[in-house]
Amino acid sequence: MAASSPLRIAVLLSGSGTSLENLFEHIDAGLPAEVVCVVSSKKDAFGLERAERRGIPAIAAPRREFADGGAFNDALHEALARYSPDLVCLLGFLSIFELRGIYEGKCLNVHPALIPAFSGKGFYGHHVHEAVLEKGVKLTGATVHYASEEYDEGPILLQGTVDVLDDDTPDTLAARVQAKERELVPEAIRLIAAGRVTIQDGRTRIAGD
Repeated sequence: MAASSPLRIAVLLSGSGTSLENLFEHIDAGLPAEVVCVVSSKKDAFGLERAERRGIPAIAAPRREFADGGAFNDALHEALARYSPDLVCLLGFLSIFELRGIYEGKCLNVHPALIPAFSGKGFYGHHVHEAVLEKGVKLTGATVHYASEEYDEGPILLQGTVDVLDDDTPDTLAARVQAKERELVPEAIRLIAAGRVTIQDGRTRIAGD
């Protein structure tokens, strides 16, 4: 991709869109990317309103209105195809996104722990932080990785650590992990936009590192 061409990003979300807003702020500050559409699995997700405020196409594809995951993903892919994104970012997206041979190596997911720890089916949202506290680990964090067809698998791009404090609750720990996610996602996009990321043998390589 030419340096003058911003990375075209589609965002899939299910909730308030705080990560989307963080992405907007980094783009405003010079991140070489543009959000070309936002798709939500819930029709009342506030993230859709955030997109509309900026004149970005905001599309609701309510998961509960589709008979199964295949039909739901048909709708997602139909929406994405209209905007030809270079990269799909799953930012608080609570459903399964099927890559379908189209978005391998072109879809990022964010997980609120250090994969492979506290990851996989059932580990999402506060369930992750509750498990971290129950185990008594001293370190957790956030992971940005390329999505695969399996839960929380795919090549890891970036990770950042967060200390677990003795008096942490799921809420306080979540707040610090989310702050780390807000650092990692724009940095991951910056690396991809600069053409510095390749995937080899299931692992990412970052040129210049």
